Amino acid sequence: MKDKKIIIDESDEFQCTVRNIIYLKSVGLHSGKDVSIVIKPAQANKGITFIRKDLSPAVIIKADSQNICSTNLRTSVGKNGVCISTVEHLMSALWGAGIDNASIEVYGEEIPALDGSAKIYYEAIFESGIKELTAKRKYLKILEPVIVSSNDNIKNCKENDYSIAIYPSDDFEISYSMNFNHPFVGSGLFESKIDTSNFYTEISKARTFGFLKEVELLKKNGLALGGSLDNALVLNETGVLNKEGLRYKDEFIRHKVLDLIGDLYISGYRIKGKVIAKKTGHDMNAKLVKAINENKPEIKSNERNAYSKTFRLNNLLHKTGAAAAPLMSIDIANINAAGIIKFKIKNIHENIMV
Repeated sequence: MKDKKIIIDESDEFQCTVRNIIYLKSVGLHSGKDVSIVIKPAQANKGITFIRKDLSPAVIIKADSQNICSTNLRTSVGKNGVCISTVEHLMSALWGAGIDNASIEVYGEEIPALDGSAKIYYEAIFESGIKELTAKRKYLKILEPVIVSSNDNIKNCKENDYSIAIYPSDDFEISYSMNFNHPFVGSGLFESKIDTSNFYTEISKARTFGFLKEVELLKKNGLALGGSLDNALVLNETGVLNKEGLRYKDEFIRHKVLDLIGDLYISGYRIKGKVIAKKTGHDMNAKLVKAINENKPEIKSNERNAYSKTFRLNNLLHKTGAAAAPLMSIDIANINAAGIIKFKIKNIHENIMV
C-alpha cells in the first residue's frame, strides 16, 4: 500500500458562510454580456456551488476539479455541457474572506468582471457579514510533493518550461515567478505566507491584465469582449494605459497569485502546503488541482453517513438549546440501523430520528 501524499486534516477552526444575500452585476470580461450573481448562505460541508438560474431547469455545478471544463485565459466549471466562465476571481475572494460554503446563483454564462480583481467581491462578502457554522474546517495537508511540469522530466526543466508543485508546510505559502517579454512587466518573484489576515491588503486588489497589441486577436476568438480600462490593466509597448496606474508596484505578479489561489480553491478545500509556481496560468494550475485531488484520501460512505448524523444531531440540539445542558450525555457510537440515537438530558430519555 502506497504512503499517502495528502491527508484531510480537521482543524480547530469552524466553517463559515455568508450571513446575508449578496447581489452583484457587471459585464462579463470575456463574453461582453451583462451578467449577475446572487451569493447565498449554505450549510456546513456543502462547499461552493454554482447554479445557472438563467436556464430551465437550473443546472447545479459544484466547485470541483472534476468539473473544470476550460482553462483558456480563464477557469470555467461545467456540467452536462453547461459552463460558467471566469470563476477564479470570485473563488479567490471566497477563500480570502474565509468562506467555506456558499450557493452562487448565476444569471449568464460568466461571473461578473467587476473591476478585474477580487476586491469588490471581498468587500461585498464582509459587508454582508460572515456566519460561523458548527462544523470544523478541514484542510488538505500535503505530506509529499505533488509536481506538474510542461516538461515530462521535472528534474531537467529548461528556462522556458512551465512548472508548478506543492510541498509540505504547516501553512499556505506561495512562491511565484514570472517572466514576460515586456519592459514594464518583465520578470519577478513573489513569495509569501498567505491567509485570511493578509489576503485583502496584499492580493485582492490586483487586477487582471492584457496587452493592447493582442486585443484584436482575442476578440476575433471570442475573448476579452467585455474588457476595458474599468476591469483590466491594459499595456501598450511602454506602460499601462490606465490613468490611475498600478495599485501595487508588482500588481501583475500579484494578480497571477490571486488567480492561483482561486484555481486551487476549486479543489474544494483549503490547503496546508507550499506552492512553487513558475510562469503558470490557469491550465497548469488546474493540472495541479487535479493531481492534488487524485492523491487525496476518499471519505468512505459509512464515515460520511456517521458524520452527517452527528452533524444533524448537533444542529438539532443547538436549535433546541439542549447543547448547553450541563447534564447532557450522548453516545454517538450507538446509532442503530434505523438511525435512532438515544441520549439523556437532565434525566429525560428521548429518542430522536436523525
